Amino acid sequence: MTARIDHLVIAARELEEGARWFEATFGIAPGPGGAHPLMGTHNRLAKIATAQFPGAYLEIIAIDPRAAPQRAAGTHRWFDLDDATLQARLARGGPRLVHFVVSVSDAAAAVHALAHERIDRGRLLEASRDTPAGRLSWQITVRDDGQRLFYGALPTLIQWGPVHPTDSMADSGVSLRSLTLAHPRADDLHVAMRAIGLAGIPLTAGPPNLRAAFDTPRGIVTLDSQGS
Repeated sequence: MTARIDHLVIAARELEEGARWFEATFGIAPGPGGAHPLMGTHNRLAKIATAQFPGAYLEIIAIDPRAAPQRAAGTHRWFDLDDATLQARLARGGPRLVHFVVSVSDAAAAVHALAHERIDRGRLLEASRDTPAGRLSWQITVRDDGQRLFYGALPTLIQWGPVHPTDSMADSGVSLRSLTLAHPRADDLHVAMRAIGLAGIPLTAGPPNLRAAFDTPRGIVTLDSQGS
């Protein structure tokens, strides 16, 4: 089984605030995105792919105040967006890196591999959205409680249909240099990464953190999740 970085997740309290933050941080405006009726969220996207991280992109995501999620009552949105502590941090400090998603060829097998390690990555949901280039469809792991796990350092799993978002994305001028992880339970996290076939991401023991470095029109930009 193999996995690779699909996209990084930037959570924002409001989507337009996220877009303004992106432009102020990276020196360019993010590209368009879309809405997710299942979750009641919407996003903006930017391609950050390189030879080392083919197909990678960055997602700015926020709760859509105009849309009610179509998930069953009692379940939560993905990426901890319903978490009061995370929303408070976004209100105080603005948009921030909170998570990443990896692409796998067999999401059901990857979920099973994590379950074997006693990690509940969540149910595999079918999702889709329409774009000018056609319909995007995917399977993605989402826990009923919406939790990311390991302070966002355990990736969400995604398996795309025949079309990938970056197929129709123009180069943004921003590219991903590196992603590194830190967590107090680094050994447990390493076991989980190995179970899904994710290699090449440095992982150390320490306070929870995701650190992503980018080449941008403004030089090297580094983002830290700092346990968000």
